[in-house]
Amino acid sequence: MTVDVVNAQNQKVGTVSVSDEVFGGRVKTDLIHESVVRANAAERRGTHATKNRALVSGSGKKPWRQKGTGRARVGEIRNPLWRKGGTVFGPQPRSYEYQLPKKVEKGALRAALAEKIQGGALIVVDALAAAEVKTRAAVGMLRTMGVSGKALLVDVRPDEKLALSVRNLPGVALLPSNRITARDVAATRTVVVTQAALQKLEAALG
Repeated sequence: MTVDVVNAQNQKVGTVSVSDEVFGGRVKTDLIHESVVRANAAERRGTHATKNRALVSGSGKKPWRQKGTGRARVGEIRNPLWRKGGTVFGPQPRSYEYQLPKKVEKGALRAALAEKIQGGALIVVDALAAAEVKTRAAVGMLRTMGVSGKALLVDVRPDEKLALSVRNLPGVALLPSNRITARDVAATRTVVVTQAALQKLEAALG
């Protein structure tokens, strides 16, 4: 598979060959789904909490004697069966994070990138850099390349000036090639990747 390489002015400056074994064939959306669910679960705060009978406020005194009153036996007013009593097996603070096998994460990223390439939503550029820290210039560069909406910019080592220029743009992220995940790719409309970063990804995912 051959992909065109453009510059910041959206002019074709060459081509790059990518492996059909890595970025071709059927896109395994089930792997992308598993990776996205894992990433979302890891970001859950998990601060929910309810009070059990030991934590709810109230006396621990037995309201009436065990026998002889004709009423149901009860040990304390914090009983879960009573109104304003404790909660049985309620949610407690916890972490929802879990790990997936490395092969699944790698396959998910491979499938997400393959989906973008096959759908024409991946742009390969010769370089991603900015001459000065200016958001307007970064917006103009992206508009020239036909990028609109959510976008992911990928480089081997992101340019510091470009990173400062795009950090205030909603929906635009600049990440190094060794830090992107399947969720980063799937959550964007367009992926802009440098030729060097694409070759790094192909070597890592092959």
